[in-house]
Amino acid sequence: MAGEINPKSEGGKIRAPRKPKTAPAPVRADMRLTGWIVVAIIALDQALKYWVVHILRLDRVQEIDLLPPWLNLRMAWNPGVNFGLFASDESAMRWVLIGIAIAISLWVWLWIRRAAPGLLARISAGLLIGGALGNVIDRLTYGAVADFLNMSLPNWQNPYSFNVADISIFAGAIGLVLMPQKKPEPEKPARRPRHKSSAADKTDKTRDEPEN
Repeated sequence: MAGEINPKSEGGKIRAPRKPKTAPAPVRADMRLTGWIVVAIIALDQALKYWVVHILRLDRVQEIDLLPPWLNLRMAWNPGVNFGLFASDESAMRWVLIGIAIAISLWVWLWIRRAAPGLLARISAGLLIGGALGNVIDRLTYGAVADFLNMSLPNWQNPYSFNVADISIFAGAIGLVLMPQKKPEPEKPARRPRHKSSAADKTDKTRDEPEN
């Protein structure tokens, strides 16, 4: 009817409905640096393996001395993980190791992205993922990981060989272990609602006070 005022309005002016408060978006780390490190490690690792296997033909020569005994090239096809662990001639184990490497790489990527840590963690994640994927490419291409670097000491011959991907994985894992942890912020005490006393309340308190 004419002349009535909407109870949801003041002075006949309709209020605009309040927008519900939305939770702030979670912080995400900038993963571009990590991605570039992954690409760089894979490119360096695969380039050196191609040079050693197809140019120097170390798979046929087997041994090339560079700075004996400190640094040499010793060809070793590793069907397992670092230093021959979990080595097996079965093709099923190769696919198991490929799946594990891809799963770990994906987990580390998502963890660093959600945790949004500092520069050291992002660099370490790139090193670990790049090395893991570099060895995955070896398993897909050759059926085993191409290890060719050997470091020994005088009067001691190191029986194991490794590659750039192994160094990258080791350095990345150490960096993630040693990365500084964020300290949890102390919880702020909840604010108590303030009771606004009116003039009537003050009058009632005065009346209740005993007379001297």
